[in-house]
Amino acid sequence: MFEKLQRAFWKALTPDLIPDQPKAPRANGNVLNDAMLAALGGSANIKSQQPLALTRLRLELHDPQLLDSSALRVAGVPAVMPLAGGVVHLLLGLQG
Repeated sequence: MFEKLQRAFWKALTPDLIPDQPKAPRANGNVLNDAMLAALGGSANIKSQQPLALTRLRLELHDPQLLDSSALRVAGVPAVMPLAGGVVHLLLGLQG
């Protein structure tokens, strides 16, 4: 029930950004495709991942030097925000 209220609230605030019908979640629950994983240095380089809000994914990388921001943009990530300590925020938009 809380999820329905939350969706209605955000739909009222941003009617053009929140779809009427949410997209079906991916089977494995992972929003990263193969090209994105390669640009992040492979799946072994990801220490943790956590979805934030509706549009952002927080990743912690073992080796931040393996991050290729331009390859992530080519793979469909609109914006990449590298932070200290190997933390990276991927601004993905509403992908469901």
